[in-house]
Amino acid sequence: MFDFDVVAGETVRDVLADKRAEVLGIVARAYRSHEAGESVNPDSYFLRFPEKPDSRIIALPAYLGADVRLAGIKWIASFPQNTKAGRPRASAVLLLNDYETGYPIACLEAANISAARTAASAAVAARALRPGGFDGTRVAVVGGGVIARNICDYLHAADCVPDAYVVHDLHEESGQALAAHLRATQGRPVSFTPDLGAALEAETVVFATTALEPYVTAPFKPGQLVLNISLRDLAPEVVLAADNILDDVDHCLKANTSPHLAEQLTGSRDFVTGTLAGVLDGDVSPALDDRPVIFSPFGLGVLDLAVGAYVLEQARAAGATLAVPHFFGETRRW
Repeated sequence: MFDFDVVAGETVRDVLADKRAEVLGIVARAYRSHEAGESVNPDSYFLRFPEKPDSRIIALPAYLGADVRLAGIKWIASFPQNTKAGRPRASAVLLLNDYETGYPIACLEAANISAARTAASAAVAARALRPGGFDGTRVAVVGGGVIARNICDYLHAADCVPDAYVVHDLHEESGQALAAHLRATQGRPVSFTPDLGAALEAETVVFATTALEPYVTAPFKPGQLVLNISLRDLAPEVVLAADNILDDVDHCLKANTSPHLAEQLTGSRDFVTGTLAGVLDGDVSPALDDRPVIFSPFGLGVLDLAVGAYVLEQARAAGATLAVPHFFGETRRW
């Protein structure tokens, strides 16, 4: 009962490296469990800094029932200036708590977990929202960082494989690095473009940037699928001109995300078509042929719990956790 394990980032990375198919299933099941009311997912809490307006640390508490039955919290920092020194933008830890006793059972390095669950959610959405497949289409990726790389890896694992990729990033070196990664791992034609407009013409557009305010103002066209992962790239008029699929409506319409701006502009949530779980369950059918479709996931803590629980199980089975003996100072009441 009083065991406490630490799972280092290298172990997390090794567990997840060849388990993308499993993670896709875990994330899809977590969405369905959340939709079915088998979770508790409060608002995320933002710690901001007056002298660093682009930086934040976010706490995502959650509980996931079903076959997980764990509570926990992800504490994730986003400091975009890290990238100028060649460091990843985000760092994170995930603390897992036993549901029966409330005792913490493990602490996991979670930047890799967060990236995997974010990328898997994008790939689950891509597969569900373009059921006809990706043959004969292009995928444009706006933003060339860690999240973009993971999204492309998970799209490939989900068999959402286009004929070609287009990469755009304001920092050309990052965009070229992502393009090189795609050529090496997928063997598909990849081009880098400094022209955002050219990238936005692709049949599927992925946004994975650090943008704080919208800069895309022209609506997309029928047949285009937009994976709005970074959440703040699209002007509200762009959102209102599309069918909109969210991960959780209340959760996503906060913190001046693009859908939240659309709600503020109209005073209504009528532009929301439904949730991804509703699509997966067959209850929601966006009209991709008639209107563009935008998927906007705010990022649910239950996804971190689901993927983190799997990583902990795999790491324990492999003997790869770091046990912390006597972590709890008292193990008896008297």
